[in-house]
Amino acid sequence: MSGAAGHPADLGGTSARRLDARVVSLIGLAVFIAASVIGVTSLGVPLSREVISLWVLTGLLAVSLADMRGWARGVIFDWLPFIAALFAYDALRGLVGNNPIFEPHVLPQIRFDEWLFGGLIPTVELQASFYDPERIAWWDVASWAIYLTHFFMVFVIAAVLWRLARPRFLEFRAMVLALAFSAFATYALFPAVPPWMASDDGFIGPVSRTIGGVWNYLGVKPAAAIFDRGSSFSNEVAALPSLHTAYPVLILCFFWSRGGWVRNLCLAYAVAMSVMLVYTGEHYVFDVILGWIYAIVVFFAVKAIRGRLARRRDRKESEADLGEANPAFPDPVRQP
Repeated sequence: MSGAAGHPADLGGTSARRLDARVVSLIGLAVFIAASVIGVTSLGVPLSREVISLWVLTGLLAVSLADMRGWARGVIFDWLPFIAALFAYDALRGLVGNNPIFEPHVLPQIRFDEWLFGGLIPTVELQASFYDPERIAWWDVASWAIYLTHFFMVFVIAAVLWRLARPRFLEFRAMVLALAFSAFATYALFPAVPPWMASDDGFIGPVSRTIGGVWNYLGVKPAAAIFDRGSSFSNEVAALPSLHTAYPVLILCFFWSRGGWVRNLCLAYAVAMSVMLVYTGEHYVFDVILGWIYAIVVFFAVKAIRGRLARRRDRKESEADLGEANPAFPDPVRQP
């Protein structure tokens, strides 16, 4: 009787603990957001991989205060391998263009854009019509803001998935890493000059790197020198395919099945990033199209591989369960 009488109380205690955990998580999240706003205002926009990684892990800690052990396990087994792999990608990407065997390419992407647009280079035409370095317009600031999302959007989505649906996080993590290293393989074999650099060298008409102009106009200082030549966070000839395009397209593919406003929002983000990259002089249309192709191929390839591995694992588990349910008996001993 005591056990039966205590059961409702146990349920009430469990519900109370869950409510307390949610309250603690909400408070932690609020403090983290406030601290992030203060940090950006005083220190600048974080662009370096290590700063953003630390920022994400701190945010996850803030919403995991009621489960510190779970947070620690997640950092060790889920996040540190992910971050380490991306650091390795950054280090390798920094070597692109330094191999004399694979000189940076200039003309193939120019010729493709000219073929596709009747002899015109979209970046040159867009900047001639809409960009004035002496008068930064609202669309320049919007392009700058969209561009910056590249540095943290993947981490933010991964963090939300890890908190709410770890299996989906693991799938997304595999796709992000597969996409990054597929792009690196192309960078290494086919380094490519972006439009603003081709313009500086006289291959195409006037093109400005508008992102830098907006930085100066707004007076906002980045927390990392993203545009410095030789920076480990940027390599000017690692342009083909455009990972700035590929990541939003991967996000679109990943959430496509959700439909509704989620799909529309992801589609708008992918299209806006694609157009912005061409306008700002960061990429040719050729780079952007390849970014779409790489993201779509990687999405379906990882889906197929993980599905096959899951089916193989389920089959082995079923065979093991069947073996336990029907143990083999030894053959009868033959009598002489």
